[in-house]
Amino acid sequence: MGGGELTRVFCHDRQKYSLFDDLTKTKNIFNAWYLFRKGKRKRPGVQQFERFIEYNLFKLQDQLKSDSYKHDRYIPFTVHDPKQRSVHKATVKDRVVHQLVVSAIEPLFDKTFIYDSYSCRKGKGTHAAVQRLKTFLLKASCNNTKTAYALKCDISKFFASVDHEVLLKLLKKRVVDHKTIELLEEILSSFQTVPNKGIPLGNLTSQLFANVYMHQLDWFVKHTLGEKYYLRYCDDFIILSTDREHLFNIIPILMLFIEEELHLSIHPNKTEIRTWNQGIDFLGYVLKPNCTVLRSKTKNRMLDRVDKNNLSSYLGICSHGNCYELERLIVNKIQLDNDIITL
Repeated sequence: MGGGELTRVFCHDRQKYSLFDDLTKTKNIFNAWYLFRKGKRKRPGVQQFERFIEYNLFKLQDQLKSDSYKHDRYIPFTVHDPKQRSVHKATVKDRVVHQLVVSAIEPLFDKTFIYDSYSCRKGKGTHAAVQRLKTFLLKASCNNTKTAYALKCDISKFFASVDHEVLLKLLKKRVVDHKTIELLEEILSSFQTVPNKGIPLGNLTSQLFANVYMHQLDWFVKHTLGEKYYLRYCDDFIILSTDREHLFNIIPILMLFIEEELHLSIHPNKTEIRTWNQGIDFLGYVLKPNCTVLRSKTKNRMLDRVDKNNLSSYLGICSHGNCYELERLIVNKIQLDNDIITL
């Protein structure tokens, strides 16, 4: 029984079914391990854990069932992608638990999310979000016969600012099993930027928690404000309209809701209204009526980093925009590097 199946049974008969009991079944713990290890089996920590896999997983199962499971400390490190970010890496044991939890509860929440939430969801992602924005721009502008305006906003220090109390309240709307809630509390309390705030970049659970948290904004924009052309990717969101003044007027409304309900704030330097003709910068691409191109910083970073190992991935990114010239430069760079190695 997979994660989706066990949560469906839970929804049908809440009185007789314990999500936590099913979550801690041997087959579900092993399934979580198989999902977690995909693409990671060559990593030293994963190999070390797998050497004694049955012992480690049964020990983890015992800890969960006996309420003795404690989340270990994170290993912090910095990435530049392209801006500097602090990532916190959990132990292999804890990441198996993250996978176990997400497999169990994600179906409970995903079915409530709006269609146009694109971060870390099956069948969604950055490319789908960019394509959807193109569709919205065509519709809002009546095939570019009217001026389409885009209000683009970004939450300031989103992951570091998520309020644990608000998040737990939202999680409890769908997860009524108290032992599962206690496990969620253990995961949440394992990381704090300041007391009772913050979720770590790098956690699988953080991706789900972000969507649960920001769903409140999605619902407010779609159903209270009645905005037709709205989409969100994590903490970045866009609203389209042919009325610039309308977009300008809803900014303080959005700010108030985000501050009062989510205890977050909109980044003051990343809130802008632009026309489609000016170009709309979203998720690494710049959208214009006649083309979609990669952001200059993204192009330069790709040219600096491209090698034979990531070539196909970079060409795949190019295929989602009008990037013939960049594709040519990338291929030429690889050919030049190969020629130098041959010499």
